[in-house]
Formats: sequence, C-alpha cells, structure tokens
Amino acid sequence: MKKQKINSIRNIGIIAHIDAGKTTVTERILYYTGKSHKIGEVHDGEAVMDWMPDEQERGITITSAVTTCHWKDIDIQLIDTPGHVDFTIEVERSLRVLDGAIGVFCAVGGVEPQSETVWRQADKYHVPKIAFVNKLDRIGANFFRTVDMMRSRLHANPVILQLPVGEEESFAGVIDLIQLKQILWDDDSMGATFTLEDIAQDSLESARNYREKLIEALAEVDDQIMEAYLAEMPIEPDMLLEAVRNATITLKVVPVLCGSALKNKGIQPLLDAIVRFLPSPADVPPIMGVHPQTGDPIECPPIDKAPLAALIFKVSMAEGRKLSFIRIYSGRIKAGDDVFNPFRNKKEKLSRILQMHANKRDRIDEAGAGSIVGVMGLKDSSTGETLCQPDHPILLEKMEFYEPVISLAIEPKTRSDQEKLDQVLEKFLAEDPTLRVKEDPDTGQKILSGMGELHLEIIISRMTREFNTSVNVGKPQVVYRETIEKEAAATAVFDKEVAGQRHYAEVCVNLKPLPRGSGSRFILDIADGIIPPQFMKAIEKGVMESLESGTLMGYPSVDIEASLTGGSYHESQGTDLAYKVSASMACKDALSKAGPFLLDPIMAVEIFVPESFTGDVIGDLNSRGGKIEAIEPKIGFQAIRAIVPLARMFGYSTAIRSATQGRGTFTMQFSHFDRI
Repeated sequence: MKKQKINSIRNIGIIAHIDAGKTTVTERILYYTGKSHKIGEVHDGEAVMDWMPDEQERGITITSAVTTCHWKDIDIQLIDTPGHVDFTIEVERSLRVLDGAIGVFCAVGGVEPQSETVWRQADKYHVPKIAFVNKLDRIGANFFRTVDMMRSRLHANPVILQLPVGEEESFAGVIDLIQLKQILWDDDSMGATFTLEDIAQDSLESARNYREKLIEALAEVDDQIMEAYLAEMPIEPDMLLEAVRNATITLKVVPVLCGSALKNKGIQPLLDAIVRFLPSPADVPPIMGVHPQTGDPIECPPIDKAPLAALIFKVSMAEGRKLSFIRIYSGRIKAGDDVFNPFRNKKEKLSRILQMHANKRDRIDEAGAGSIVGVMGLKDSSTGETLCQPDHPILLEKMEFYEPVISLAIEPKTRSDQEKLDQVLEKFLAEDPTLRVKEDPDTGQKILSGMGELHLEIIISRMTREFNTSVNVGKPQVVYRETIEKEAAATAVFDKEVAGQRHYAEVCVNLKPLPRGSGSRFILDIADGIIPPQFMKAIEKGVMESLESGTLMGYPSVDIEASLTGGSYHESQGTDLAYKVSASMACKDALSKAGPFLLDPIMAVEIFVPESFTGDVIGDLNSRGGKIEAIEPKIGFQAIRAIVPLARMFGYSTAIRSATQGRGTFTMQFSHFDRI
C-alpha cells in the first residue's frame, strides 16, 4: 500500500436521524467516486453499506460500516452510522475517532430528535460538521425552515453555501453562492453529469442577497473577510473558500449544502465540500494521552515517525474471528508487529491489517497515522482500549458507554443450543458494550439487557441467523433503579474467626438522599484515629458494592451519599475483609431504614401523526401515564413530544400503527429516572 500524505486524508462520518437519507447519501458517494459501479438502494435491500440481513430486511442501518473512497486525490475514510436511538453507541464510538462529520437533514422533517442527539455527540468530541439538507424533491420540503431549526434546536451557526433551484417536484439543482453559478443535473446520466451555468434571471437577486448574508456571517468570524468587507473591496471565491474552511475547522460555523440523494442531485458538490472544508488529521489538535504509570500528559502528533498511539473503537466477529477496528493517531503499524495494551498490561500481535469496505476487506501490509483500518490477531483487547509500543506506553481516554434500560429473559430451546449459548453471548458482548448478560439467581434464566426493544430483537435474530442458536424469549423487563427518601444510619459489627484468624471490625454508616441524577458517592465524616486509614478503601468498596443491589428488588441504588461516621478497631484483629463486610452490612441495614422506593426509567418520546389522529394518540399517551410537553404543527401532521414511563411503552409500535392506520411513527430515547 502506498504511503498516504496525512494532508490528503479525510476521516468523516455521516450522522442523522433515522430515515433522513444517510445510507442513500453514502451509496451516491461510493458511486460517484468510482468505489462501486452500481447505486445500491436501501428500499431494494441492496445498499453496499447495509450488508447485514437484518439491515436489508428492515431498511435501516444497525451497525456502523467503514469504507474508503477517493475524490480529487483525497482519500476519504467514511463511516456510515445508524440513525436509530437503540444503536446510538455505534454513533458515539465512530465520532470518537473521526475528524469531521456530515449531518444529513430531511427537508420535510427538519431537525428531528435523533438529529439533536447525534449533533450533541459530535459537539462533545469537538467534531467539525457540514450540514446536507436532503430530500428537497419531496412534497413539503422546506430548505429555509430546516436551516432555522438548526439554529433554534442545535444552537449551531449555519452558513448557507447553496440555494435550491426549485423545490418539491420542480427541484432541479443548486445555486453555488461562492461562485455565483447554478448547477443543474442531467437526469439521464444517473446524476453523473451536470452543467455549471449562469444563474437564471429570476433567481439572481435572491442569490446575491444570500451571498451578502454569507459574507456578513463570515466577517464575524474571519478578520481577513472583515477587513475586505469594511473596505468594500471585492471578495473573491478563493478568499471565501479559505474563510469557510478555517471557520468550519474551528467550529465557528456549519456550512449548509442541499440536494436530493435519491434523485442523484447535490452529491458532487458535497464531495468537494468534504475535501475543501473538513479537516485532515493534521488540521485538528493532536490527541492527548497519559503515561500509564506516572499519569503525565503525552501528545500524539499525527506523523508516522512518532511512537504508536491507536484506539480500538469497535470490535466485530468476522466468520467467527475477532476483527478490531482501530484509528491510528500517531506512528505506523505493519502486519506481524507486536503491540502493547497498557490497560490490560499485555502484548498482542497484529496478524493482519485490513482496509475495510463495509463487509469486504483487502489485506494491506502497513498503515500510518490518520488511518482507520481493521486488524486481526488481537485476543484480549476490546473496545475503547489503546494500542502502543511497549517502550512508549500511553493511555488514550477511554470511551463512555450507555447503561441498558430494558431486559429480556432468554433460555435455550434445545440441549445443543444450551451448549452454544454462552459462547454466542460472549461474542455479542465483545462486539457491543451496551449489552449486558447476567443470570437470575432465583430462576436460573439468563437476563439479556440492552438499549431498547429493537436492539434486543436484532440480537435474538442474529443468534439464529449467524450462529444457528435458538432461544425462547420472556417478556421484556424494565431495568429499574432504587433510591431512598430520608436520612438513616446503621452500625454493624463483624466478629468472626475465618481460617484460624480472628477478624473484627465495627463500622457506622449514614445514608442521605441526593437530588435526582446525582449518582452515588462515598465520603469520610469520621475523626482521625478511630479507624486506621489503610482500611478506608475496603470500607468504601463494601459500601459501594452494597449499593449495587438495593433492598427492595435488588436493583442498583442511586442518588445516595454514604458517609462513614464512626466505628472501632481492635489491634491485630482488624482486616480488610472484616471492614469490607461490616461496611456492607451497615449500608444494607441503613438502606432498609431509609424509606427505599423504586425509580422508573422515563423515556422522551416524539410521535409524528396525521392531524386527524392527534386526539386518539394523546388519549393513549395519557392512559400510559405520559405527560405531553409540546405539540408542534408541521405540514400535514403533528409532532407530539412527551415523557412516558418505559414500562408502559412496550408494544407501542403496534399500538400507534393501529391507532393511526399505519401512518404514525415515533422515536423514543432514555430521558431520566423518576419516582413511579
């Protein structure tokens, strides 16, 4: 594989709400860059990037797929991410390793709920973004309303670089405000050919007005443009392009382009914008890590000659073997290299390096800084961990994972399924950090927990398809939390002989409720000398472990401040074991006295229904204990925003279909825990 110049790489992701057209945009990018020779359509189940059978059947993206294509001497490493909230971890871990993103918005729906979620995720990782307003050929499309929603809902600073030529059925092309030209596509060539021509007379004045607004917006964030604007000098296209690039990379503006991916219009200018405005790995600040032993900060410059620093951002099982996706921030790797995982303090061997194209892969000999590649041979390393050189250890910041909110009981159908089930679940757990499996001590059933009904449905489907393992599935269970309503204290003494040694400890613990969403914490509120300091860690461990299962129904206890207020110590009999057990007993006793109660997971739901069915849907939500927060009228339908307990939302997709003659849709994501 030829060495790439770091400046000629773009690592980008496509992010959006479900059904905004992300995969359709990606398929056009692959077609026009020559990576694929046929346009794969999502609705036909033939999209290259949606390669899993479940994705093809449902017409949605489930797993983020990586590919590489080339445009004007630039290598674009592209990740197409899911839009459904159940698979939001796929977006999170992709954005963690990307340098830029394209936010795709539906011109009819505007900024939808999951668009806000993925935009916030991109903001969290300081990822520069371009917005592409898609589906301008659809009835009800409104380009300017979508841009206004970006300002109000996303708190972004969108700058319009293109205007649509016509809207809805008459949409034909775009006006480029930087060059002051219009681009019209030829329908007979699948969008491959287009003409650049002078703007039609009836649109010229509007185009000039919007170009003036573009210059004014850039003048606020670019000194060079400001000077030229105040001096009333002509501002050339090259100067505007440079200003847009700088302002995009520094997160001051979001360039807005438009088109219709399904009708093959607007993709080539989008590719030009990716190359011109989004950063290469050399244009963003170098990632920082720390030394595993000393904690000293270490900078990872994006050059091949620097020591290796790479992050595993995704693991998948390819034909039964572990395939790890890594982003190389600095240094270079070769097939057969030994690498070091400082998190596990283990050496690993890279048996193969693969360039990915969805589920297809090409073997390559080496890869350098800025590359996103697949590697085989890593046995112990998993998602979020760092690979480096043994003589230059570095730890990159670990990734955050979401806690599951819904559970299913599963049991194998046959004896052969029983033998395979543990191995299959182990593979899914390695792939998906938001999945949890535990065994119910009362029933012996395995409890599978995930991010939503669809998430668990896909896992069960994949068990059968990919691993030929069938399971019986119990009714979904809600993963509740427990907390307390009043302050309580308790004292416990552990005084026993274990393995010939006397163990003694006395611990006094006080529990106090905290505001909702605060989490739990442990503090010391004890005078010096009562308990030796070497036992504080054991006491904290005992308290925090006992909070992991509450006294009501065994769910984790949250929003509690536990303080160590007293105790006693017998010389030569005080041990870590005694203090840990004593602290745990005191904490359990205090929990039962503190008025424990259950917290329900509350979901933020947005429902889109035709106006004539609004009353029925609101009545149904009220019957489920929901609270209506807002009703927004849109063209032809209403958007209802509500919060509803998760326990009352099982099977809601069927209920809304029957209540709206199949025309209503909804999205749901976890909001917070609250009292039932």
